[in-house]
Amino acid sequence: MPDQYCAVDLRHSTLVRCRRAPARSRVAWLAAAWFAALACFLPPSLCALPPPENGQVRFQPTEKEQDVPERFRLKPHVFSYEQQFMPTASRSMYISQVTFPSPVETPYPCNNTVHCEYFQPRVGSGHPGVVVLHILGGDFELARTFSRHLAQHGVGALFLIMPYYGPRRPADANVRMISDDPRQTVAGMTQAVLDIRRAAAWLAARDEIDGAQLGIFGISLGGITASLAAAAEPRFTKVCPMLAGGDIAQISWDHPRLTHIREKWLAEGGTRETFFSLLAEVDPVTYADRVRGRKILMLNATQDEIIPRSCTEALWRALGEPELVWYEAGHISASRYLFDGMARVAKFFQPEQPESTLANQPAQP
Repeated sequence: MPDQYCAVDLRHSTLVRCRRAPARSRVAWLAAAWFAALACFLPPSLCALPPPENGQVRFQPTEKEQDVPERFRLKPHVFSYEQQFMPTASRSMYISQVTFPSPVETPYPCNNTVHCEYFQPRVGSGHPGVVVLHILGGDFELARTFSRHLAQHGVGALFLIMPYYGPRRPADANVRMISDDPRQTVAGMTQAVLDIRRAAAWLAARDEIDGAQLGIFGISLGGITASLAAAAEPRFTKVCPMLAGGDIAQISWDHPRLTHIREKWLAEGGTRETFFSLLAEVDPVTYADRVRGRKILMLNATQDEIIPRSCTEALWRALGEPELVWYEAGHISASRYLFDGMARVAKFFQPEQPESTLANQPAQP
């Protein structure tokens, strides 16, 4: 049991502070250990897992495929998948690892397989299905937390690991989805969107999922990518970006921590105009008109030091001024509102019912 705790800036892998954990924290660690031990003695029936699955899914574009931006279009095709269930003590869900080939073949074999974790409600059918996307730093626990919460509330959640993250990152190459080279960023985000389109087809084919009630949710980079993917996948009827925005070229060009990207681009002969034109190809604002009319909930922070308020408002206006909840916090300190955010997200993705007043209530930490 640790007697210290450390706060870490996950975006820059730097230690912020480290001090002795308070008594309540040590009690929490003891409680977690107790529950873990208890799980070892659960009845066999509770721990029984479904058998592994190997199958195929047919990707069939909708009648709105002509409205999908050309770089994100997919023709009808069939792809294979594998699903391996993992042990869990949960009474409300199954958790499984799902893999399938990416529609994009890169020079890095490990990046050409899409890795997902599926949080599936144990009972019933006709559940909504949601694709969940992670943050820029590659810490997956926040996405898993939201995925578990969704499954506990009757929503099938498919957490997708985006290109060049986790098991998709080659050990012998310095390549990233979001790169110092904006051309690589465009390629990485394009691949992410095409991977998400296959993920949506996989969810829609599940017996327990209502294919007419698909949605997408993401945080930070995941929220930006979710907004972009919504324009490319007409199946997503609900869209929830959290701590996200648009005008991504503006963020990259002006942010004080990203000046090296601008300087490198200019040193190679690029201009501000060519930089903005290139990144517009994967900016959710560029295609936001295709998402208007769907159900959208935005969750943002008033003092966000990563996503400027002007960029959030640019996406909000482009999407048709949907529901927008402002948290009195920054990008990192918005974690104070974690439980409020989880409640709003779970409510938003529930099956269709009369308009909720939840999004109009004051945010509670």
